[in-house]
Amino acid sequence: MTDPRFPGLEIRAYRDTDEAALIDLWSACELVVPWNDPGRDIQRKLRVDPDLLLVGIEDEQVVASVMGGYDGHRGWINYLAVHPRYRRRGFGRQIMTEIEELISAKDCPKINLQIRETNQSTRDFYIALGYDIDPVISMGKRLESDRV
Repeated sequence: MTDPRFPGLEIRAYRDTDEAALIDLWSACELVVPWNDPGRDIQRKLRVDPDLLLVGIEDEQVVASVMGGYDGHRGWINYLAVHPRYRRRGFGRQIMTEIEELISAKDCPKINLQIRETNQSTRDFYIALGYDIDPVISMGKRLESDRV
């Protein structure tokens, strides 16, 4: 899907041949952390709503991505990434619009996402897209003993 406002970026569903490029993108955007294996994250995503893993292509390269989810109650955004060399072109906004439309089509009433509280530029980006800071505490529990 190419948006006429951003003629260089093609957004499409992830393909198996994208894996190495997608992991490279996430690494370049500092999204890869020791406790999350990106290859395993991709494989898990492909088992649940694979249509919500999108890549943005420019010059035949993966330069953007987003992983969306919907659990029947809330939608979620993970792994939003735009390669540093391709930022400030509207690609983040474009791929977010696409994933929001796909999640909304599943009759999802609200999308949640998490960012590190020290990441002001990302916070500003999401606020510009209409997201609000919710008065909640995010909690988690690791279920895999082999992860940090």
